[in-house]
Amino acid sequence: MSAILSKLLLLIAFSAIASAKYTNCEFKNKDYTDVCKKVVKNGVSYKYANKFLLSYFKTQKFDEISWKYLQPQHIKTHRANEKKANNVLVKYVPKMVTNLKKYKKVYDKAEKKYGVNREIISAILMKETKLGKIKPTHDAFVVFNTIVVRTKPKTSREKWLLTMGKTNMASIIEQCYKKRVSPRMCNLPSSYAGAVGIPQFMPNSFIYTDSYKNRVPDLTKMEDAIMSAAKFLHKKAAFDTLIDWNKMPNIPAVEEQWYEYAFKYENASFVYEKSKNGKTFKCFTKNKPELDYMKKYTKKIMRYNNSSNYSVGVMRLAFDAHNLLKKK
Repeated sequence: MSAILSKLLLLIAFSAIASAKYTNCEFKNKDYTDVCKKVVKNGVSYKYANKFLLSYFKTQKFDEISWKYLQPQHIKTHRANEKKANNVLVKYVPKMVTNLKKYKKVYDKAEKKYGVNREIISAILMKETKLGKIKPTHDAFVVFNTIVVRTKPKTSREKWLLTMGKTNMASIIEQCYKKRVSPRMCNLPSSYAGAVGIPQFMPNSFIYTDSYKNRVPDLTKMEDAIMSAAKFLHKKAAFDTLIDWNKMPNIPAVEEQWYEYAFKYENASFVYEKSKNGKTFKCFTKNKPELDYMKKYTKKIMRYNNSSNYSVGVMRLAFDAHNLLKKK
Protein backbone atom coordinates (compact mmCIF):
# COMPACT_ATOMS: atom_id res chain seq x y z
CA MET A 1 0.00 0.00 0.00
CA SER A 2 2.88 2.36 0.73
CA ALA A 3 4.09 2.12 -2.89
CA ILE A 4 0.59 2.90 -4.19
CA LEU A 5 0.26 5.78 -1.75
CA SER A 6 3.63 7.20 -2.86
CA LYS A 7 2.58 7.07 -6.50
CA LEU A 8 -0.70 8.76 -5.65
CA LEU A 9 1.05 11.57 -3.76
CA LEU A 10 3.47 12.01 -6.69
CA LEU A 11 0.52 12.21 -9.10
CA ILE A 12 -1.15 14.82 -6.91
CA ALA A 13 2.07 16.82 -6.79
CA PHE A 14 2.40 16.71 -10.59
CA SER A 15 -1.24 17.73 -10.97
CA ALA A 16 -0.67 20.70 -8.68
CA ILE A 17 2.33 21.77 -10.72
CA ALA A 18 0.41 21.39 -13.99
CA SER A 19 -2.52 23.50 -12.78
CA ALA A 20 -0.52 26.14 -10.87
CA LYS A 21 -0.38 29.73 -12.06
CA TYR A 22 3.19 30.96 -12.01
CA THR A 23 3.83 34.67 -11.66
CA ASN A 24 7.28 34.78 -10.07
CA CYS A 25 10.63 33.01 -9.77
CA GLU A 26 10.64 32.00 -6.12
CA PHE A 27 12.47 28.73 -5.48
CA LYS A 28 14.00 27.17 -2.38
CA ASN A 29 17.15 26.74 -4.46
CA LYS A 30 18.50 30.28 -5.00
CA ASP A 31 20.39 29.17 -8.10
CA TYR A 32 17.12 28.08 -9.70
CA THR A 33 15.73 31.52 -8.85
CA ASP A 34 18.68 33.09 -10.70
CA VAL A 35 18.13 30.85 -13.74
CA CYS A 36 14.40 31.58 -13.78
CA LYS A 37 14.87 35.35 -13.59
CA LYS A 38 17.44 35.23 -16.39
CA VAL A 39 15.22 33.32 -18.83
CA VAL A 40 12.11 35.37 -18.02
CA LYS A 41 14.12 38.52 -18.70
CA ASN A 42 14.96 37.03 -22.09
CA GLY A 43 11.33 36.38 -23.01
CA VAL A 44 10.48 32.98 -21.52
CA SER A 45 7.14 32.83 -19.71
CA TYR A 46 7.01 32.36 -15.92
CA LYS A 47 4.87 29.27 -16.47
CA TYR A 48 7.37 27.59 -18.79
CA ALA A 49 10.37 28.48 -16.62
CA ASN A 50 8.71 27.15 -13.48
CA LYS A 51 7.53 23.95 -15.14
CA PHE A 52 11.04 23.33 -16.40
CA LEU A 53 12.74 23.93 -13.07
CA LEU A 54 10.13 21.90 -11.18
CA SER A 55 10.22 19.01 -13.62
CA TYR A 56 11.19 15.70 -12.03
CA PHE A 57 12.74 14.65 -15.34
CA LYS A 58 15.05 17.68 -15.46
CA THR A 59 15.97 18.78 -11.95
CA GLN A 60 15.60 15.60 -9.90
CA LYS A 61 17.92 13.50 -12.05
CA PHE A 62 21.69 13.67 -11.74
CA ASP A 63 24.55 12.59 -13.98
CA GLU A 64 27.10 10.87 -11.75
CA ILE A 65 29.47 10.03 -14.61
CA SER A 66 29.56 13.63 -15.76
CA TRP A 67 30.16 14.88 -12.23
CA LYS A 68 33.04 12.42 -11.80
CA TYR A 69 34.78 13.43 -15.03
CA LEU A 70 34.44 17.14 -14.31
CA GLN A 71 36.59 16.84 -11.20
CA PRO A 72 40.11 18.40 -11.46
CA GLN A 73 42.02 15.11 -11.43
CA HIS A 74 40.10 13.78 -14.42
CA ILE A 75 40.46 17.04 -16.37
CA LYS A 76 44.24 16.85 -15.89
CA THR A 77 44.23 13.30 -17.28
CA HIS A 78 42.11 14.40 -20.25
CA ARG A 79 44.59 17.14 -21.13
CA ALA A 80 47.48 14.71 -20.86
CA ASN A 81 45.78 12.46 -23.42
CA GLU A 82 45.29 15.20 -26.02
CA LYS A 83 48.67 14.58 -27.67
CA LYS A 84 47.78 10.91 -28.11
CA ALA A 85 44.38 11.92 -29.53
CA ASN A 86 46.01 14.24 -32.07
CA ASN A 87 48.38 11.53 -33.27
CA VAL A 88 45.53 9.04 -33.67
CA LEU A 89 43.38 11.47 -35.68
CA VAL A 90 46.04 12.07 -38.34
CA LYS A 91 45.07 8.78 -39.99
CA TYR A 92 41.54 10.14 -40.47
CA VAL A 93 42.66 13.00 -42.73
CA PRO A 94 41.42 11.12 -45.85
CA LYS A 95 37.96 11.02 -44.24
CA MET A 96 38.18 14.79 -43.77
CA VAL A 97 38.90 15.17 -47.48
CA THR A 98 35.90 12.98 -48.30
CA ASN A 99 33.78 15.18 -46.04
CA LEU A 100 35.15 18.36 -47.65
CA LYS A 101 34.17 17.08 -51.09
CA LYS A 102 30.77 15.74 -50.08
CA TYR A 103 29.74 19.06 -48.49
CA LYS A 104 31.65 21.31 -50.87
CA LYS A 105 28.73 23.72 -51.42
CA VAL A 106 28.28 24.15 -47.68
CA TYR A 107 31.98 24.78 -47.11
CA ASP A 108 31.95 27.24 -50.03
CA LYS A 109 29.17 29.19 -48.33
CA ALA A 110 30.88 29.08 -44.92
CA GLU A 111 34.16 30.39 -46.32
CA LYS A 112 32.45 33.15 -48.28
CA LYS A 113 30.15 34.23 -45.44
CA TYR A 114 32.57 33.99 -42.51
CA GLY A 115 36.13 33.93 -43.88
CA VAL A 116 37.05 30.69 -42.12
CA ASN A 117 38.98 28.00 -44.00
CA ARG A 118 37.09 24.83 -44.81
CA GLU A 119 40.02 22.72 -43.62
CA ILE A 120 39.92 24.38 -40.20
CA ILE A 121 36.17 23.76 -39.88
CA SER A 122 36.54 20.12 -40.91
CA ALA A 123 39.48 19.64 -38.52
CA ILE A 124 37.43 20.99 -35.61
CA LEU A 125 34.51 18.68 -36.43
CA MET A 126 36.97 15.79 -36.64
CA LYS A 127 38.48 16.67 -33.27
CA GLU A 128 35.11 17.07 -31.61
CA THR A 129 33.11 14.05 -32.81
CA LYS A 130 35.07 12.43 -35.67
CA LEU A 131 32.77 14.22 -38.11
CA GLY A 132 29.67 13.13 -36.25
CA LYS A 133 30.64 9.48 -35.76
CA ILE A 134 30.90 9.83 -31.97
CA LYS A 135 27.37 9.86 -30.57
CA PRO A 136 26.68 11.67 -27.27
CA THR A 137 25.20 9.68 -24.38
CA HIS A 138 24.35 12.36 -21.80
CA ASP A 139 21.56 14.94 -21.47
CA ALA A 140 22.89 18.49 -21.46
CA PHE A 141 20.39 19.94 -19.01
CA VAL A 142 20.89 17.11 -16.52
CA VAL A 143 24.67 17.62 -16.78
CA PHE A 144 24.40 21.32 -15.90
CA ASN A 145 21.74 20.76 -13.26
CA THR A 146 24.11 18.29 -11.58
CA ILE A 147 26.86 20.90 -11.61
CA VAL A 148 24.62 23.59 -10.15
CA VAL A 149 23.16 21.41 -7.39
CA ARG A 150 26.45 19.75 -6.41
CA THR A 151 28.88 22.68 -6.60
CA LYS A 152 29.74 24.45 -3.35
CA PRO A 153 31.33 27.71 -4.56
CA LYS A 154 34.36 28.17 -2.33
CA THR A 155 37.28 28.30 -4.77
CA SER A 156 37.50 30.47 -7.90
CA ARG A 157 37.12 27.36 -10.06
CA GLU A 158 33.98 26.29 -8.18
CA LYS A 159 32.49 29.77 -8.51
CA TRP A 160 33.20 29.68 -12.25
CA LEU A 161 31.71 26.18 -12.50
CA LEU A 162 28.49 27.27 -10.79
CA THR A 163 28.08 30.35 -12.99
CA MET A 164 28.81 28.29 -16.10
CA GLY A 165 26.22 25.70 -15.07
CA LYS A 166 23.51 28.30 -14.53
CA THR A 167 24.11 30.15 -17.81
CA ASN A 168 23.96 26.90 -19.75
CA MET A 169 20.77 25.79 -17.98
CA ALA A 170 19.23 29.13 -18.94
CA SER A 171 20.34 28.78 -22.56
CA ILE A 172 18.73 25.35 -22.85
CA ILE A 173 15.44 26.58 -21.39
CA GLU A 174 15.41 29.54 -23.79
CA GLN A 175 16.25 27.31 -26.77
CA CYS A 176 13.45 24.83 -26.03
CA TYR A 177 10.97 27.63 -25.34
CA LYS A 178 11.68 29.15 -28.75
CA LYS A 179 11.21 25.75 -30.37
CA ARG A 180 7.98 25.25 -28.39
CA VAL A 181 9.25 22.01 -26.89
CA SER A 182 7.81 20.88 -23.55
CA PRO A 183 10.31 20.66 -20.67
CA ARG A 184 10.02 16.89 -20.52
CA MET A 185 10.73 16.58 -24.26
CA CYS A 186 13.60 19.08 -24.21
CA ASN A 187 16.37 16.52 -24.57
CA LEU A 188 19.72 17.62 -25.94
CA PRO A 189 22.15 14.68 -26.24
CA SER A 190 25.56 15.86 -25.09
CA SER A 191 29.04 14.91 -23.98
CA TYR A 192 29.78 14.45 -20.28
CA ALA A 193 30.69 18.16 -20.24
CA GLY A 194 27.32 19.18 -21.69
CA ALA A 195 28.55 19.97 -25.21
CA VAL A 196 25.95 19.47 -27.94
CA GLY A 197 25.95 18.28 -31.55
CA ILE A 198 28.63 17.55 -34.13
CA PRO A 199 30.60 20.75 -33.34
CA GLN A 200 30.11 20.23 -29.57
CA PHE A 201 28.70 23.65 -28.70
CA MET A 202 28.04 24.52 -25.10
CA PRO A 203 24.42 25.71 -24.86
CA ASN A 204 25.51 29.26 -23.97
CA SER A 205 27.12 29.34 -27.43
CA PHE A 206 23.85 28.61 -29.25
CA ILE A 207 23.78 32.30 -30.20
CA TYR A 208 26.54 31.45 -32.70
CA THR A 209 24.63 28.71 -34.49
CA ASP A 210 23.72 29.10 -38.14
CA SER A 211 21.77 26.94 -40.56
CA TYR A 212 22.64 26.18 -44.15
CA LYS A 213 19.01 26.25 -45.29
CA ASN A 214 16.60 26.08 -42.35
CA ARG A 215 15.26 28.75 -39.99
CA VAL A 216 16.31 26.92 -36.83
CA PRO A 217 19.85 25.43 -36.82
CA ASP A 218 20.24 21.76 -35.95
CA LEU A 219 23.72 20.92 -34.65
CA THR A 220 23.19 17.23 -35.30
CA LYS A 221 23.13 17.97 -39.06
CA MET A 222 26.50 18.22 -40.81
CA GLU A 223 25.46 21.22 -42.92
CA ASP A 224 24.47 23.26 -39.86
CA ALA A 225 27.51 22.07 -37.89
CA ILE A 226 29.78 23.43 -40.65
CA MET A 227 28.03 26.80 -40.76
CA SER A 228 27.89 27.09 -36.97
CA ALA A 229 31.57 26.27 -36.37
CA ALA A 230 32.50 28.91 -38.96
CA LYS A 231 30.21 31.52 -37.40
CA PHE A 232 31.59 30.78 -33.92
CA LEU A 233 35.20 31.41 -35.00
CA HIS A 234 34.18 34.46 -37.00
CA LYS A 235 32.27 36.07 -34.13
CA LYS A 236 34.28 34.90 -31.12
CA ALA A 237 37.79 34.92 -32.57
CA ALA A 238 37.60 37.56 -35.32
CA PHE A 239 38.51 34.83 -37.82
CA ASP A 240 37.58 36.67 -41.01
CA THR A 241 40.55 36.21 -43.34
CA LEU A 242 41.31 32.87 -44.94
CA ILE A 243 44.66 31.28 -44.09
CA ASP A 244 47.25 31.38 -46.84
CA TRP A 245 48.67 27.91 -46.34
CA ASN A 246 51.82 28.86 -48.28
CA LYS A 247 52.76 31.19 -45.41
CA MET A 248 52.59 28.41 -42.86
CA PRO A 249 55.72 26.65 -41.57
CA ASN A 250 56.09 22.87 -41.71
CA ILE A 251 53.29 22.28 -39.22
CA PRO A 252 53.96 18.55 -38.55
CA ALA A 253 57.55 19.43 -37.56
CA VAL A 254 56.41 22.37 -35.42
CA GLU A 255 53.82 20.15 -33.75
CA GLU A 256 56.46 17.62 -32.75
CA GLN A 257 58.72 20.36 -31.37
CA TRP A 258 55.78 21.74 -29.41
CA TYR A 259 55.07 18.35 -27.79
CA GLU A 260 58.67 18.10 -26.61
CA TYR A 261 58.44 21.62 -25.19
CA ALA A 262 55.12 20.92 -23.46
CA PHE A 263 56.56 17.76 -21.91
CA LYS A 264 59.53 19.73 -20.58
CA TYR A 265 57.52 22.62 -19.12
CA GLU A 266 54.33 21.93 -17.16
CA ASN A 267 53.15 25.54 -17.60
CA ALA A 268 53.76 25.61 -21.37
CA SER A 269 51.53 27.53 -23.79
CA PHE A 270 51.83 27.66 -27.55
CA VAL A 271 50.78 31.31 -27.81
CA TYR A 272 50.47 32.97 -24.39
CA GLU A 273 53.01 34.42 -21.98
CA LYS A 274 50.45 35.44 -19.37
CA SER A 275 46.77 34.76 -18.65
CA LYS A 276 44.13 37.38 -17.84
CA ASN A 277 44.37 36.56 -14.14
CA GLY A 278 48.14 37.01 -14.15
CA LYS A 279 49.30 33.40 -14.43
CA THR A 280 52.58 33.17 -16.36
CA PHE A 281 53.35 30.59 -19.05
CA LYS A 282 56.40 29.31 -20.89
CA CYS A 283 55.47 30.54 -24.35
CA PHE A 284 56.67 28.25 -27.15
CA THR A 285 56.38 30.86 -29.92
CA LYS A 286 58.09 33.69 -28.01
CA ASN A 287 60.99 35.22 -30.01
CA LYS A 288 60.22 32.94 -32.98
CA PRO A 289 59.08 35.30 -35.76
CA GLU A 290 58.99 32.42 -38.23
CA LEU A 291 56.01 31.08 -36.28
CA ASP A 292 54.09 34.37 -36.06
CA TYR A 293 51.66 33.47 -38.83
CA MET A 294 50.85 30.08 -37.32
CA LYS A 295 50.64 31.67 -33.86
CA LYS A 296 48.07 34.19 -35.09
CA TYR A 297 45.64 31.52 -36.26
CA THR A 298 46.35 29.06 -33.46
CA LYS A 299 45.32 31.80 -31.02
CA LYS A 300 42.01 32.16 -32.88
CA ILE A 301 41.33 28.43 -32.66
CA MET A 302 41.98 28.62 -28.91
CA ARG A 303 38.78 30.66 -28.68
CA TYR A 304 37.00 27.44 -29.64
CA ASN A 305 38.98 25.35 -27.16
CA ASN A 306 41.62 27.02 -24.99
CA SER A 307 43.98 24.05 -24.99
CA SER A 308 47.26 24.52 -26.85
CA ASN A 309 47.37 20.82 -27.73
CA TYR A 310 43.84 20.97 -29.12
CA SER A 311 44.54 24.03 -31.25
CA VAL A 312 47.89 22.80 -32.58
CA GLY A 313 46.19 19.51 -33.38
CA VAL A 314 43.51 21.32 -35.38
CA MET A 315 46.19 23.19 -37.31
CA ARG A 316 47.98 19.92 -38.09
CA LEU A 317 44.84 18.17 -39.32
CA ALA A 318 43.82 21.17 -41.42
CA PHE A 319 47.31 21.49 -42.91
CA ASP A 320 47.40 17.80 -43.89
CA ALA A 321 43.87 17.94 -45.29
CA HIS A 322 44.75 21.00 -47.37
CA ASN A 323 47.78 19.25 -48.88
CA LEU A 324 45.87 16.02 -49.56
CA LEU A 325 42.99 17.97 -51.09
CA LYS A 326 45.40 19.60 -53.55
CA LYS A 327 46.62 16.20 -54.71
CA LYS A 328 43.16 14.82 -55.47
